[in-house]
Amino acid sequence: QVQLMESGGGLVQPGGSLRLSCAASGANLDYSTIAWFRQAPGKEREGVSYISAIDGTTYYRDSVKGRFTISRDKNTVYLHMNSLTPEDTAVYYCASAFGIRNISPYNYDFWGQGTQVTVSS
Repeated sequence: QVQLMESGGGLVQPGGSLRLSCAASGANLDYSTIAWFRQAPGKEREGVSYISAIDGTTYYRDSVKGRFTISRDKNTVYLHMNSLTPEDTAVYYCASAFGIRNISPYNYDFWGQGTQVTVSS
């Protein structure tokens, strides 16, 4: 079992920045990929980024490349978000899976409760 807790969401103006945190606890974290997903109202959940614990491989969806950075410090994974736009507004979730390099939400076993990010003037 893995427990995940997100924090750091909030209201930010367009062009602003936020840093989301995902605190993980439980088994097999040294081999777990941690990913960030987001879901906007009326839309499907989409993968934003992941970081592999095995080799540090990272992934970003095209719409956030150059603006978002994922990093990991022990059992906390961060998502640094810059140049935010209203299209980034969503509930952001972190999730974990053992040993994968894949952004499909169907492959992730454990999920946090989510944190709301709202980008608005």
